[in-house]
Amino acid sequence: MIDKSVFAERRARVLERLGRAVMVLFAAPAALRNNDVEHEYRQDSDLYYLTGFDEPDAVLVLSGVHEERATLFVRPRDPEREQWDGARAGVDGARGEHGLPAAYPVSELDARLPDYLGGATRLYYRLGRSRAEDDRMLAAIDRTRPRARRGVDVPSEIVDPADVLHELRWQKSEGELALLRRAIEITAEGHVAAMAAARPGQAEFEVEALLRGAFRRGGSERMAYAPIVGSGANATVLHYRKNDRTMQEGDLLLIDAGAEYGYYAADVTRTFPVGGRFSAAQRELYSVVLAAQEASIAAVRPGATLDEVHAASVRVLTEGLVALGLLSGPLDDAISSERYRRFYMHRTSHWLGMDVHDVGRYFLDGRPRPLEPGAVLTVEPGLYIPAIADDLPADYRGIGIRIEDDVLVTPGGHDVLSAAIPKQVADVEGACRR
Repeated sequence: MIDKSVFAERRARVLERLGRAVMVLFAAPAALRNNDVEHEYRQDSDLYYLTGFDEPDAVLVLSGVHEERATLFVRPRDPEREQWDGARAGVDGARGEHGLPAAYPVSELDARLPDYLGGATRLYYRLGRSRAEDDRMLAAIDRTRPRARRGVDVPSEIVDPADVLHELRWQKSEGELALLRRAIEITAEGHVAAMAAARPGQAEFEVEALLRGAFRRGGSERMAYAPIVGSGANATVLHYRKNDRTMQEGDLLLIDAGAEYGYYAADVTRTFPVGGRFSAAQRELYSVVLAAQEASIAAVRPGATLDEVHAASVRVLTEGLVALGLLSGPLDDAISSERYRRFYMHRTSHWLGMDVHDVGRYFLDGRPRPLEPGAVLTVEPGLYIPAIADDLPADYRGIGIRIEDDVLVTPGGHDVLSAAIPKQVADVEGACRR
């Protein structure tokens, strides 16, 4: 999907920022699901961003001081294991297919690390992810220290690679946006199919199965995250996962699901009536959430902040809750006292990219970060009325609504990448009656 020259260019950009430093990135570990069965493997996003290499047991070393500027340590070819687990790239594949200028068997990592660390004043490495990896890196530094007696610099500080790497990942290139747009197109196909297919009497997992099938048929390698398919009061549970309730006439169904394509994640939520039409109370609350989302999307532009995007949703949601009698006013007091948090308890946005909650700082120098062109964020206000809220009118209880779109910051404002998925009341009801 991505030419190896793109990965080489990314490595060059990181190396420009390293100076007299070394960066070491470990592959994501294979994880056991149960007994000797592994979970589906997905590479660490940072390592993939710089290599396109998707096998476990790999380590990337970028050096600003060694003659081998970019080196990938990988599993060697092993015909017997490949018979069981599939082909490996091996050292030759790392150099040829993936374009790494240097590659070695991963078994040589510990012996070679002091050569890469010698002469460096700083090590970029993520401490705390794996105790075994931490021990290997600290031992390598310790083995490098005797070289200081010969005038060779040894790293005196360890810094999180996020300081360099994640800031590059935060702003998306045109190539990255093409992959993200395709992930969102596939996601749209699944959401629209779910609206058309969901019926009373079906189980939530039947709709989940439809989504998974649509995503896979579209070429998605995997779900970007575990899907939420929550009907009735389940829609008020923010991270509902069981997806096993039988849907009833009069239910709303909240689907929070996104496809991953080429290691880029979509993240979209739609809420719609299982029976094809909103009830009066459902339409009232849905219209409030939709208006809040539209206000927040309108606030997305270069120089704005996620706090401003969030504040736009909070104001419209709180105003709607007061108008419906679900919150007491006055409006400004309901906002300042955060009484709205009974029904809206999460933030409106997060970064989106290779990770569904993508990398990039949210604050710079203690202040909310201004948006810049190339950043991608979600906009996802919601209202969640507890089923046990006996102090509220019965028609509103147990209603959960969230509307989420993926939004690109552009030089002139914004582009709603997921705009093709119905969300206006008439469009949603029309999609449900197909």
